[in-house]
Amino acid sequence: MKANVGMDLLYKAILSLKNEDECAKFLEDLCTPQELQSISQRLKVAEMLRGGKNYNAIVEETSASTATISRVNKTLTYQTAGGYEIVFERLESGK
Repeated sequence: MKANVGMDLLYKAILSLKNEDECAKFLEDLCTPQELQSISQRLKVAEMLRGGKNYNAIVEETSASTATISRVNKTLTYQTAGGYEIVFERLESGK
């Protein structure tokens, strides 16, 4: 079995959503509350790291473990996909 079975369907499904309400409904159906919490926490951690916040401030505000913060920091620093940057640039520009 391929590790990425259904990934193309997931990407297409996300791209088909028209607004935040549709996105919330889809993600609530698709993910457990814990999965949604983990995903949203990682995104918040990435935002805070980009904003220059230190680990202690991030732990205090998000309750994320230092391991999670470190993992997100490594992604921001070393991985080349650039997904976080795409999202943050678009959020900042309003597009």
